[in-house]
Amino acid sequence: MLYGKKILLGITGSIAAYKSATLVRLLTKVGAEVKVVMTPAAKDFITPLTLATLSKKPVVSDFTEDEESGVWNNHVELGLWADLMLVAPASANTLAKMAHGECDNLLMAVYLSAKCPVIVAPAMDLDMYKHDTTKGNLQKLESFGNTIIPAQAGELASGLHGEGRMTEPEEIVVFLEKHFAKNQPLSGKTVLITAGPTYEAIDPVRFIGNHSSGKMGFALAEEAAQLGACVKLVSGPVSLKAENPLIERIDITSAKEMHAKCSEIFSKSDITVMAAAVADYTPEITSAKKIKKENAKPEITLKPTKDILAELGRLKRENQILIGFALETDNELSNANEKLHKKNLDLIILNSLKDAGAGFGHDTNKITVIDKKNNIESFELKGKREVAKDIFAKILKLI
Repeated sequence: MLYGKKILLGITGSIAAYKSATLVRLLTKVGAEVKVVMTPAAKDFITPLTLATLSKKPVVSDFTEDEESGVWNNHVELGLWADLMLVAPASANTLAKMAHGECDNLLMAVYLSAKCPVIVAPAMDLDMYKHDTTKGNLQKLESFGNTIIPAQAGELASGLHGEGRMTEPEEIVVFLEKHFAKNQPLSGKTVLITAGPTYEAIDPVRFIGNHSSGKMGFALAEEAAQLGACVKLVSGPVSLKAENPLIERIDITSAKEMHAKCSEIFSKSDITVMAAAVADYTPEITSAKKIKKENAKPEITLKPTKDILAELGRLKRENQILIGFALETDNELSNANEKLHKKNLDLIILNSLKDAGAGFGHDTNKITVIDKKNNIESFELKGKREVAKDIFAKILKLI
């Protein structure tokens, strides 16, 4: 859930600041983009160099880079950049400033400018954490809409034992994942997506295939994962990589293998998008040895492959959503509409090879979306990731 998220990490003057290095490492490891803002006191406990190295971004602490350069750190831009602001550790001093709007350092200016959710992980000694003033400040912060990750009990820097320890970095990461998950429209949903071509073997060397690059299917998988879904991506032979850890990639080669995997997964899927270019025919006989070049012209007898989309349409339950693609060269709308109804689809995505920049191999696509009620919406030529957003916007309306 944290993949691609922009996290603004505020670090304050607390001995628990040493844990921030681990926190930054864990966040970047799961694909989050992290920028660090430190209070001047935080630099007494951990160096900006350590955090800059782990985050791979400059760490900021002051309003200006230096007095002579005139370069300043724009607190408003930082506040607008983030998907979430996390203050960890949050000292008693910073909590008081946040609760009362005291703006005497860059971190406080960023906090007061932030438009994103703010999560606070307090860290201080036992008596400070239990003090009525601190309790009141935490309550006030919650009344502003901020979220508090309660301090844990354990051994404290003073030698006392009790509440006040900052929650461990691993647990903070889980907390952030849950925060993003509950706000995602496809959280808890399983999405099956197919991508790429299938290769139908003639012999161990040659095959029948097509020019599908898989780019559209992979873009759809990334978008579904960004929306919180657990994605099962069944892919033919392509060189692409699925970046989001919520995507489980399942590699296949032939139409038969794709049919088997889709049949296995479909009953558990909430949404299925069949973007793969599955071969319609496969050789009736596959030679176990390479066919040698002879004077006579070789003959290859083909047989139809199973129509995976039609079979899934027959199995589809009322609460499932099934989307198909149609790549056409003529009579586009009528052919796509016939496929939509014949195969029991909820939507069909029409591509025309007549449109420049659409179809196989391109980084762009131009689509027309048709639903069961014959509502038709055409989109302009866009990058495939943007096309994936348009398609899932339609799917979310169906849900």
